[in-house]
Amino acid sequence: METDDFFTVEEKDLLFSLYRKLLQLSGETLQKGDCRKLKTHLVNTIQNNRVQRDIFGLNPVIKDMQTAVIVAEEIGMKRASILGLMLHDSVRCGTCTTEEVQQSYGEDVAGIIRGLIRVNELYSKSPTIESENFRNLLLSFAEDMRVILIMIADRVNVMRQIKDCKNDEARRQVANEAAYLYAPLAHKLGLYKLKSELEDLSLKYTEKEIYYHIKEKLNETKASRDKYIASFIAPVQRKLEEAGLKFHIKGRTKSIHSIYQKMKKQKCPFEGVYDLFAIRVILDSPLEKEKLECWQAYSIVTDMYQPNPKRLRDWLSVPKSNGYESLHITVMGPEGKWVEVQIRTERMDEIAERGLAAHWRYKGVKGETGLDEWLTSVREALENSDSSGLETMDRFKLDLYEDEVFVFTPKGDLFKLAKGSTVLDFAFHIHSKLGCKCIGAKVNGKNVQLKQVLQSGDQVEIMTSNTQTPKQDWLNIVTTSKARTKIRQALKEMAARQHAFAKETLERKFKNRKVEYDEGTMMRLIKRLGFKVVTDFFQAIADEVLDVNDIMDKYIEQQKRESDTHDEITYRSAEGYNLQPSMPEEISTKEDVLVIDQNLKGLDFKLARCCNPIYGDDVFGFVSVTGGIKIHRCDCPNASDLHSRFGYRIVKARWAGKSQGTQYPITLRVVGHDDIGIVTNITSIISKETGITLRSIGIDSHDGLFSGTLTIMVGDTGRLEALIKKLRTVKGVKQVSRN
Repeated sequence: METDDFFTVEEKDLLFSLYRKLLQLSGETLQKGDCRKLKTHLVNTIQNNRVQRDIFGLNPVIKDMQTAVIVAEEIGMKRASILGLMLHDSVRCGTCTTEEVQQSYGEDVAGIIRGLIRVNELYSKSPTIESENFRNLLLSFAEDMRVILIMIADRVNVMRQIKDCKNDEARRQVANEAAYLYAPLAHKLGLYKLKSELEDLSLKYTEKEIYYHIKEKLNETKASRDKYIASFIAPVQRKLEEAGLKFHIKGRTKSIHSIYQKMKKQKCPFEGVYDLFAIRVILDSPLEKEKLECWQAYSIVTDMYQPNPKRLRDWLSVPKSNGYESLHITVMGPEGKWVEVQIRTERMDEIAERGLAAHWRYKGVKGETGLDEWLTSVREALENSDSSGLETMDRFKLDLYEDEVFVFTPKGDLFKLAKGSTVLDFAFHIHSKLGCKCIGAKVNGKNVQLKQVLQSGDQVEIMTSNTQTPKQDWLNIVTTSKARTKIRQALKEMAARQHAFAKETLERKFKNRKVEYDEGTMMRLIKRLGFKVVTDFFQAIADEVLDVNDIMDKYIEQQKRESDTHDEITYRSAEGYNLQPSMPEEISTKEDVLVIDQNLKGLDFKLARCCNPIYGDDVFGFVSVTGGIKIHRCDCPNASDLHSRFGYRIVKARWAGKSQGTQYPITLRVVGHDDIGIVTNITSIISKETGITLRSIGIDSHDGLFSGTLTIMVGDTGRLEALIKKLRTVKGVKQVSRN
């Protein structure tokens, strides 16, 4: 693209409107000369043709400006974040340096740029969040909270812009990453609105049919839903006005993603999800009367409608660690429908909508120690973690989404823990030394075991013993990543001490028996004894599974055997050898692809049962834990989950040549009118088809409709598609689909 043609006509119009909006949103926080200097930097960067469009064809300047608008408008961050975001591309491509930025705009802006460049560098190494890269990315985030917020805003913007993108694979990748990493982060930081948008858009790009099905259903029921909300609100509104409260009420429909999750969890269709909406009562209360008026509103609502006490969520008394404060109650509304009512003040609502940035605005009211603590624990867990990237990823996501329980020490100190935390989690939460010595606890005055799950309001006194040491099975007891990391560390240190002691004992035995210790001979002996790792060998000595004297005898025997073998070796002159020319390495620009062939030897591969791929299907390979490869269809129901969670175990695959007479089992589902002779017609068509065998058939008839499940053996997709076409022509058949 030419320099002067960097912007299209539409982009130029968009640029000016975004610029005006940005000035409007952040004008009062900008310093004199900021706009002029920023304009100069951007012009220089574009003229030098340093910044390029991304994989989706998005203009980088427009993209950054759109993200800056989200950062200012929807999160509420101002000058430093906006300038850092707008300038980081200029620094990255070398138009200016961080030192120049620091001089012109201050250390705050330069710090954000350094964080953003670090993240971009990680993305350039690997586009997906995989193993080690994932850990490094999170560590970069944990350095500066604002970098997280900017990256979330950037991801929201990208997800909004790529709806018309032709590159489906890249879009799916971005969508999976948004659902896996950025939505949980937004959830933790209290950006519930952006979190919902990320989840919805991710569902739209990965499960298009499901998304539009739910959307259509919501549109169909909108009128009746609005009518119901109005009938529910009217009497509540009257009573609140009579009580003299200043307020406004909002009705909010659940996000498409959360409806989908409910459908999956309850295993029901859309019609089976009843709590599709929540009512939000937002009070205009002075700070000192906030709690009083919220509970007053609560008593008015519960007097009118029957509450479900099990569904009461009190985040007024003890807010969440991200600053979220609200009172949630589920009540039985008119027509016997359950309705969630959220009661909060204007201040609480802004914190709930805008998350962390709003939290900073009210710093005088509530500190943000909870978030600082969380970030510190993230940093610690990631730095000390020696587990695989995948485990780190899963645990981290779990920690992000977990609700909290609140427990007290005997002195009355309050601690926040993840829901489902045990006594042992609590001990490690206070201090790792306390965790390592923990033998149980007194909960509310009663003695309990290590695995006891704690509930909100419990008073916990940890009991210790100096003889106690961490055990391997403790990893099955704890649920928090902090405790798990600390236990692994302690076990590692214990093992290292045991190994050192075992090695010392062995060397002392060698000295006493006046036998020379040779490392190479010992390594060969260890291998012969069946140990793959040296540490396992020393662990066996420490556990007294192996006797030191036996090892000595075997070592001497090994040494003797090797010396006898050496004597038999005859040496030959180098002149007797001809040098074989080395084969030049094949240089291939193509990607590695697994070619699936029935004659393939030396590789254990199986066809996945969840999707039953056959010759001709678009497929990919997945490396299983056992080392074999499972072949899945690209449209397999588990495909998106496998790509997002185990991206590094995915292998590209294709079928070799022709199907070569191999047959694969396929399940077909046939739905139609229960007419006489319809089953006969279906089986007759299958029997006439060459290369297709009917293995089993199951018929279920109900209310004049029949549903049949046919298991057939077929060679390739071509034959299968031809058969499906023929079956659809049978009179009375409404639908034929492949499971």
